[in-house]
Amino acid sequence: MKMLSIQPNLAEQVLDAILVEIATGKLTPGTRIIQEQLASALGVSRQPVQQALLLLRNQGLLRDAPGRGLIVAPLDPAYINQMYEVRAVLEGLAFRKAAELNSKVAATKGAALIDKGREAVKSGKVRDLINADKAFHQFVYGLSDNALISPTMDTYWTYTQRVMGEVLMRNEKPRDVWDQHEIMLNAIASGNGDEAEAQARHHIMTTAAFIVERIGNDFSDPQTAAG
Repeated sequence: MKMLSIQPNLAEQVLDAILVEIATGKLTPGTRIIQEQLASALGVSRQPVQQALLLLRNQGLLRDAPGRGLIVAPLDPAYINQMYEVRAVLEGLAFRKAAELNSKVAATKGAALIDKGREAVKSGKVRDLINADKAFHQFVYGLSDNALISPTMDTYWTYTQRVMGEVLMRNEKPRDVWDQHEIMLNAIASGNGDEAEAQARHHIMTTAAFIVERIGNDFSDPQTAAG
């Protein structure tokens, strides 16, 4: 039997590295993805690069290029809205269960995440802003005590990070996002499942409307994707 490696999954590391490049605008919509160049830049073989690219294609961040290969997919406002609709349902469940099951943990540990988010806003660094937002939501998924929520949300978070990066690079962000997060956290800490779910759904759909409005149809046409 083959021995298992204790090293982190290379394909996941490669995926994260490519996602950062897309989310921070270094790989723009329409950019052709060349496996050999990525493998060389990251110092890995082609196999983990192929695995990462396949996952990113399946998650909608890449698409088949004319002829052969892959390109960074243009943003689709309709798809973004649909994704956030699904997120609203799952997030609502997570926040409700967190309030019902772990309100005390939210009250004692959640404030540090709010503070970190506000520090990220001050820094203005896209990567820090995305990481802080994701950390807050994943904290709540853990409080839900539902083992299916976090892995189910992973797919949506991959695309969410890409969308957030696009908006944040335009210096377009809801100024009160961490005020909203604090309200949501307080709803959990109060143990009020109805309120926590309602606040989560409202936050997600408000964010969706904000993002779709800002992005509009700029990248919905493949002919404009390459700029």
